[in-house]
Amino acid sequence: MKYRGHVNNLVSLMRYIVFIVIVSVFTVITVNAKNTTSTTENKINTYTNIDGGGIVCGLANGEYKKAQYVEPIPEKFTINASAYTAAADECGKSDGITASGNMVKEKHTLACPRGYEFGTEIHIEGMGIYTCEDRGGAIKGNHFDIYMKTKSEAFAFGRRNLVAYVIS
Repeated sequence: MKYRGHVNNLVSLMRYIVFIVIVSVFTVITVNAKNTTSTTENKINTYTNIDGGGIVCGLANGEYKKAQYVEPIPEKFTINASAYTAAADECGKSDGITASGNMVKEKHTLACPRGYEFGTEIHIEGMGIYTCEDRGGAIKGNHFDIYMKTKSEAFAFGRRNLVAYVIS
């Protein structure tokens, strides 16, 4: 029984080490995370967003909340947009068939640079959601072509720098 004091000290030391390890791991996670705090009914909710959009966990109303998935915020970029029609003098043919094999559709069809797969949906602010279905010789870098039904609409649109982001 003369070791009883040493055993109690050892147990206390082990608890302290476990506590330090847990605090260290949590600190590492929160250093790489975005923290948000909101207040509702005089209670503070703190959430930690690990990886910039994905797993979120934390305390809400003093209780631990399970991890939940949060949609990441889309990364916006500027496109240099112009408009085109399915006229033979613009496309070399006038059947309205895109490079993907689909028929052109107003407020839907978008000619994208080769880095975007056919079927990629892109939200263009102020215009709506368009789908990459076509290509073009001048469609490179940040240049995109929006399909329009008539030449007068295309000429009126001109060339614009617009903000966009990929949806899927």
